[in-house]
Amino acid sequence: MKTQFVALALTAAFTLPGAAAWAAEAGKATLTPPSMVMTQNHLKQYYEIPNFRLGGKYNLDADPETWRNGGEGGVTLESLGAPPLKVGYIAVGTPKRNEKGEIINAIIINTFYSGDSTWMYDTWFEGQPLNAFSGGATVGPGRTFDTNNHYVVFLDAVGLWGESKPSAGLGRKFPQYNYYDMVEANYRLLRDHLKVGQVQVATGCSMGATQTWVWGIMHSPSGFVKAIMPIGGATASDGDDPVGQWTFRLAQAAIESDPVWRETGGNYYHLPVEKHPKRGLEFMWSVLQLTGYTFPVRAATPWSTLQREVFYWEPKGNETASYIARTKNEDPVDFWYRNNAGFNHNANQELKRIKARTLVVHVTNDQWLMVENARKAANAVPGAAFATLSDPQAHYGVFRAPNVLKDTMTAFVEDSFTTSLPGVGGGSGAAQQAPVAKPSGLAK
Repeated sequence: MKTQFVALALTAAFTLPGAAAWAAEAGKATLTPPSMVMTQNHLKQYYEIPNFRLGGKYNLDADPETWRNGGEGGVTLESLGAPPLKVGYIAVGTPKRNEKGEIINAIIINTFYSGDSTWMYDTWFEGQPLNAFSGGATVGPGRTFDTNNHYVVFLDAVGLWGESKPSAGLGRKFPQYNYYDMVEANYRLLRDHLKVGQVQVATGCSMGATQTWVWGIMHSPSGFVKAIMPIGGATASDGDDPVGQWTFRLAQAAIESDPVWRETGGNYYHLPVEKHPKRGLEFMWSVLQLTGYTFPVRAATPWSTLQREVFYWEPKGNETASYIARTKNEDPVDFWYRNNAGFNHNANQELKRIKARTLVVHVTNDQWLMVENARKAANAVPGAAFATLSDPQAHYGVFRAPNVLKDTMTAFVEDSFTTSLPGVGGGSGAAQQAPVAKPSGLAK
């Protein structure tokens, strides 16, 4: 269980006390801050990619060089009067270079649905406030992602936090991006800016794992990505995964149920920020959070605690308090785009392209992303291994997986993996642990 100190640190992290200072420093007002954890914002760096097309189609049979500027038929931000695409990252560890000066020992960590590089750093990197949530640090000297031996890059995803997102100015004119855009933009960051010549392991949790699958599809045939380790992700969230599709559609319907959204069609930026349709976003988080934990854990939690996460149109006292606080720093249109990217995704037919060493890690009692879908995806990749864990946090167990299955995942990262390791083949990997409180506001 986390200590009271950690709980207070989490509350501070999710209320983003530095956002106002950042806006003043930038000399302009901002609807959303650049980082989920503003206390780590100083670590985040950016790379600008001019003329990158968002929302296009990727011909996966073509030369990968044809993807450098995004998919065919996509739209550049410059053509809409906005600055060029910017992607954010935090890099740590020890780079090793080849004779060309390229980094050849990179590990990339993709972020989850509502997160960014600062949150993953604050949770997984050695000595940070949120380490307790994941059961201890997983990135650092001697850890699963060993910074003595690897150059580790935490990656943002296009469309949320950072610089390039709908709430940064374009609103509903922002191009509808997809997971292929997220990956290719970060490929440009790695190759052109950081001079990475070899990704030894691509990984990530939840939507970060979904991106990890796409890294395998797009960039393992060339040998750029040597291994992938998706932790609790999906290869499809359209009709091939009815639960995933239902979840994203419910989230979208919740946003669109807000009276201000319905009146404005989501074009509300002319209104004062206090008039923005935040109720719909609060409703979305409440809908998602119902199944964030197992139902027995929910049933054992006092109503006075749960009430902070239950949606009320006319809240009183602590009703909906968690999400009222959270959405002060979030924008409904940003999440509307993120949901759209989710429920239109299906890479199942492309899994055969993956040439990387593959270890698929999944939580058996995940109530958002079904374990059997992950097992089918693993079976579609020649030579892929499959490992599971069970966790009372259900889907949130993905963040603790590198500690619960430490020996298994460390061996995979270091290329000493064997099928006799804990959890491999679908076993539990570890006994169920006692529930651990989640950070305030964390959902998906």
